[in-house]
Amino acid sequence: MSKNFMANRISGFGTSIFSEISALARQHNAVNLGQGFPDFDGPDSLKRSAQEAISSGKNQYAQSQGEPELRRAIAEHSKRFYNMDINPDTEVTVTTGATDALFSAMLALINPGDEVIVFQPCYDLYVPAIQLAGGVPVAVTLHAPNFRFNPIELSTAFSSKTKAIIINTPHNPAGTVFTQQELIMIAELCQEYDVLAITDEVYEHIIFSEAQHRRIAAIPGMENRTLTISSAGKTFSFTGWKVGWTIGAAELQTAIRRIHQFTVFATATPFQYASADGLRLGDEYYKELSKDYESRRDYLMDVLTRVGLEPTKPEGAYFIMANIEKYGKNPDEFCQWLIKEIGVAAIPPKTLYLHAKDAAPYVRFTFCKKWETLNAAAERLMKLGG
Repeated sequence: MSKNFMANRISGFGTSIFSEISALARQHNAVNLGQGFPDFDGPDSLKRSAQEAISSGKNQYAQSQGEPELRRAIAEHSKRFYNMDINPDTEVTVTTGATDALFSAMLALINPGDEVIVFQPCYDLYVPAIQLAGGVPVAVTLHAPNFRFNPIELSTAFSSKTKAIIINTPHNPAGTVFTQQELIMIAELCQEYDVLAITDEVYEHIIFSEAQHRRIAAIPGMENRTLTISSAGKTFSFTGWKVGWTIGAAELQTAIRRIHQFTVFATATPFQYASADGLRLGDEYYKELSKDYESRRDYLMDVLTRVGLEPTKPEGAYFIMANIEKYGKNPDEFCQWLIKEIGVAAIPPKTLYLHAKDAAPYVRFTFCKKWETLNAAAERLMKLGG
């Protein structure tokens, strides 16, 4: 072609590291502990809910802001777990996964030149979404080995140019769950500088015994300056359904809905009804979810420790960051070598940092896998020795 038809705004974007590692894992028949999706299905009861929704004719476009049944279930869930009173008609918008929610939030709420604070390492959508909206990402590092922020560095990141801060708790990739004291510190800065908090809480129900998940939206003064984002994919192990949502003040939802209507318009109708049933599952389901993942976490932690990878114990989500310094390779080299020579895939986190120079010598493993998958990975990892 004589002309480069790619828009300048995306010319600097490459292929997602998750896609690259998964493709390399397939090529070398490696056990994939890289990309964070379960290799098992969620509850059969929710499969039946989706099937029944399809059979009963719930197959046409959903309401753009989400089916009323799901929006009511989201509001009920907020009351049940966080004692928050949410208006399902004006304060909830259903999106096509949390990705759609986050991307729509950036386009709806960020003006060119606005600064948006992100904690690095961070989920790889955040920075491109900020940049596509014309915003300026500002990094605050979660420091290894505990992956927590320095209060002075956080305070310094706020300025008159700051429009929003993205808070991911439980955190991907670090597994950090922000404490109430940390959330209060962030909330005070948001109020001092008139900043919006955008919280990515998709792992809200994958919490281990060392921690408790709290919403910054529940802190006094944050009710109207917080956009809470979550989804059904991680909680119910149906990531392919792509059902997410935003919770926040009506003014924020108006902005989100104006973008959402011109992107995906609406989210798959039958999966909305199944997700509503999921949110209404009994307390035992949520307790077992955390208990089951905690046992998988502890198993993989033990394996990684035995082979000398010095893992950091996550408080939530389903990832483990492991120190690779003793192997004398940078994270990219190590992950390539691990796939080709050992037969296990992990994610190098360099691209999850806004500034690569700040990247710690760690790689990310996921444990949202069948026991047989984890056992197969363990058998191969033992080749590393201790």
